[in-house]
Amino acid sequence: MLTLPTFENVLAAAKRLHGHAHLTPVLQSVTLNTQLGAQIYFKCENFQRMGAFKFRGGFNALAQFSAAQRKSGVVTYSSGNHAQAIALSAKILSMPATIFMPHDASAAKLAATQGYGATVIGYDRYKDDAGALTKELAAQKGMTFIPPFDHADVIAGQGTAALELFDEVGALDALFVCLGGGGLLSGSALAAKARSAQCKIYGVEPEAGNDVQQSLRQGERVKIQTPVTIADGAQTPMVGEITFEIIRAWVDGIHTVTDGQLVQAMRFYAERMKMVVEPTGCLSLAAAIQAGAALKGQRVGVIISGGNVDLGRFAQLLGMGESA
Repeated sequence: MLTLPTFENVLAAAKRLHGHAHLTPVLQSVTLNTQLGAQIYFKCENFQRMGAFKFRGGFNALAQFSAAQRKSGVVTYSSGNHAQAIALSAKILSMPATIFMPHDASAAKLAATQGYGATVIGYDRYKDDAGALTKELAAQKGMTFIPPFDHADVIAGQGTAALELFDEVGALDALFVCLGGGGLLSGSALAAKARSAQCKIYGVEPEAGNDVQQSLRQGERVKIQTPVTIADGAQTPMVGEITFEIIRAWVDGIHTVTDGQLVQAMRFYAERMKMVVEPTGCLSLAAAIQAGAALKGQRVGVIISGGNVDLGRFAQLLGMGESA
């Protein structure tokens, strides 16, 4: 039987993270507010330590390790942001970290992960089973495996981003959350239901990788082929067991957006708000823009999940948007 995290776990995570995680800013755009006829509040996790919300869940999980676990170290797999989160958290807590990263991972994310002192092992995201590789090494070396999203302590940590948003701006009518494996969305749902019970919670996936949308329709987890999308942080073929149960219970709907819509959202952030946001981090805004008139008169939260993107790739994608 699954043990699901609770709002009390989110509050406990907030205490552990105090003094370690950044209290990221909440920003607004007059342009977008006028365009949508709504009050949009951006929770900017692109300004979090290591550039993404993932630090919250990674640190919360590792901070609860026993002395023996810290000595043996942590192992995980990730396309980049969870990798950096675990690497940085392990460095802060003085423990070794080994991370499986796909060969086509962002060069910036790879460099940062190695820069934090982690040992990186490459794999093919389209052919290899990263979870199996990680579990095998964990068993061999006696290391503790902390998955990217399907873990109660990780979910509780991720939920602190939404908790901070609600504590700063108060109740909201709707909350749009980037969705890959579901850690941020499920944690946000726990915070939302406790702090703003009437708030509608929406997860946002790439159109090419709508495994959670399919899973909710089928009533069980659906595994898809690794999606081809610029949202590399959401190239997850299947939602987690724990995250799916929370999403099924508390999330009001799943939106999907195209890569073209993600590029337009990246351009908006860069031009109007002077921010670098990675494609995955643009999922939430892209969906809010598509919702358009449906949000008129509402108070709406948009969680930006991260800002880790190679600058060359960033320029290339903005160029695509210009010619679209």
